[in-house]
Amino acid sequence: MNKHRPIRTISTSAAELIAICGKCSRKLDGGFGEASDTSLAKALRRFLRTGKGKRASVRIVETKCLDICPKHSVVVARGKAPGELQIIQRDTVLSVVVESLGLGSQVQPAGRQDVSSTS
Repeated sequence: MNKHRPIRTISTSAAELIAICGKCSRKLDGGFGEASDTSLAKALRRFLRTGKGKRASVRIVETKCLDICPKHSVVVARGKAPGELQIIQRDTVLSVVVESLGLGSQVQPAGRQDVSSTS
């Protein structure tokens, strides 16, 4: 009998999973943030101050192509709403993106560091 367990489960503190189409992000070559030169994933991580790795309160990942391919936009899928994809246009204000994704409660106040991300 094999001593290794083929499937393991680990716990995280994540309340939500956001999957962002990597192909859309590459095609835009940025498009978000103050200077409009940051990818949506990186801009959201900075805006939300989610923490790193499995300690993050919101897991933001870039996937392969989600096969929607809108012009001048990025496709985003939420873990809590798998039957719904959102199309976010380039240069959309991040606070609007956060509200649209239902992540308003995940925003860390300015100046406050997430305690779990300092280790």
